[in-house]
Amino acid sequence: MVEMKRSVMAAAAAAAGVLGTFATASASAKIVELGATATPLVAPKCPSGVSAAKCTIILTQVTALETIRDGITYPTTVKQSGRIVAFTIGLSRLSTSRTQTKTFIHDLDTAWGGVPQVSVTVLRRVGSSSQRRWKTVATSSPAVHLIPYLGQVVQFPLDTALKVERGDVVALSTPTWAPVLLFDLAGSKFAYRQSRATSCGNPSVGQAQLLAGATATYGCNYPGTRVEYSVTEVTNPATTPNFVHAPIRRL
Repeated sequence: MVEMKRSVMAAAAAAAGVLGTFATASASAKIVELGATATPLVAPKCPSGVSAAKCTIILTQVTALETIRDGITYPTTVKQSGRIVAFTIGLSRLSTSRTQTKTFIHDLDTAWGGVPQVSVTVLRRVGSSSQRRWKTVATSSPAVHLIPYLGQVVQFPLDTALKVERGDVVALSTPTWAPVLLFDLAGSKFAYRQSRATSCGNPSVGQAQLLAGATATYGCNYPGTRVEYSVTEVTNPATTPNFVHAPIRRL
């Protein structure tokens, strides 16, 4: 995890141009962690006394957008245009028993179309906020295979950075399943929405926003639950005022 983070940050620094001899502090690109709040990411576990059958920590075939984290609304909102270069997720171990974990993985693979995978999806609002419709403007590819990382908080660099603009939000998608949910939290401080218009209690399959240009209604709200993810952005550097090729103002 430490070495991966170092490699990602080195790549981000290079992409940002912060090593350039002629960059100035005020104009340089910045490395920003979207979705990071006072509560750190963790590997989800079932609350004490909750049976495995009622432990709803699995996200299935959907795109999830965190709407409140530590009371901050839409914490993965892009404040300054740039590029997403990595994402970090907390993954449940599923069980302390190796045998039980293998059984859970087999059952979930069978039920949800394959091994656990995730990718990040950049969304842009369509229509009014009350409609809760979002359009996919970019998605990372391919999805990351998660089994080797269960039980960890792990950061993954993107092979190709995703361009984002001010006002975009970044969500987490899974074409299969992923153990990334933490529940039984304060509903006023934590919540997320899924890319499903209906069937919130009994989710339908294949609702993840995996293609650019796709539009979905995020009609299913889950207060008291959070999705353990954040994304690393390198912002665009500011241009120099009146730079050499700027249009000449004539009086």
